[in-house]
Amino acid sequence: MIIRLISFPFRYGLSRLKKAIGKMGKVKIEPLYAFGNENKILIKGRVIESYRQSKPSPKKNYFQNILAAIRRYAGSSVAQAKVKVSYLGRSEIFESDSEGVIGGTINKRLTESAADDTITFKLLPEEGIEPEREKITIHVLRFNSNHHMGIISDIDDTILISHATRIGKKLWLSISKNAYTRRPFPGVSKFYHGLSGNGKNPFFYVSSSDWNLFDMIRDFLNYRNIPKGPLLLNDLHVNLRNIWKSGGGSHQHKLEKIEMLMELYPGMNFILIGDSGQHDPELYARVIKDYPGRVFKVYIREIKKMKKQRMELMQAVINDPNAPEVVFVKNTKEAILHARENDLIKGNI
Repeated sequence: MIIRLISFPFRYGLSRLKKAIGKMGKVKIEPLYAFGNENKILIKGRVIESYRQSKPSPKKNYFQNILAAIRRYAGSSVAQAKVKVSYLGRSEIFESDSEGVIGGTINKRLTESAADDTITFKLLPEEGIEPEREKITIHVLRFNSNHHMGIISDIDDTILISHATRIGKKLWLSISKNAYTRRPFPGVSKFYHGLSGNGKNPFFYVSSSDWNLFDMIRDFLNYRNIPKGPLLLNDLHVNLRNIWKSGGGSHQHKLEKIEMLMELYPGMNFILIGDSGQHDPELYARVIKDYPGRVFKVYIREIKKMKKQRMELMQAVINDPNAPEVVFVKNTKEAILHARENDLIKGNI
């Protein structure tokens, strides 16, 4: 990610030049998510130059996976491209930003569930842009704003073994393996399906990973039979203040994504799941403070011993009689046992 950030000015300038002189190759729109409540949906996608990407496979070797990673990060984002988004008879035009990302809200109230709840992204042709496909349609995930329970989960070192606190090892895993060869923590699929109540409770995934890893994370969840849900990843808006902090820092964007979910579903309470390796405990403590009564339980996977100052912060939350229970677990088996004892998981899973 750091290489991509450092090379941003060159990539952005080259993309604008290729577009201006008509030398840009075919361009595609990649839908990232479309979800919401009964009144509106949030959409996000990105516009990039088309590139051939091999399908992930357990048989791929390190060299093949590294080549796939290079293709993923070498692709040029397309700025100032116009995308028409159509949903249930309503259409809006969005323009991609400097990283090729489009995003926004479509207000459309549903009085009853739509028979074909899908949304279409269409890249509008213009001089210098040739769409790879005329349009792409994906399903929309809509949940009632007063649905009683939702689950917000981190990804790295919470469900996906990433070694996020060891930069070299994390980088090697990111480039040398694919969606089929990356490993989940044992029992995650069972735990998450149990919390979902066989699909009744929605999952939302919040991560510091950037959108270049969207397809890898999506395919990983599908392959490992982990409940689907919107992926809320990191927008790479580059400036001098954060260019050296890629993948680290305060993870402010994760807090912003959680705040967005709290506002989108004002009647929904949440279970928060994370790990002790980076900033999840502090982040969730902040959410508990800012949204009293909205967090039902917190599960933290202990992958790294927390320093005294961090533990004191969490201890203050744990000792607060008005705060939700914060459960530290060494493995998923402990989390499942606790969830069963507290009726968060019912029946056989």
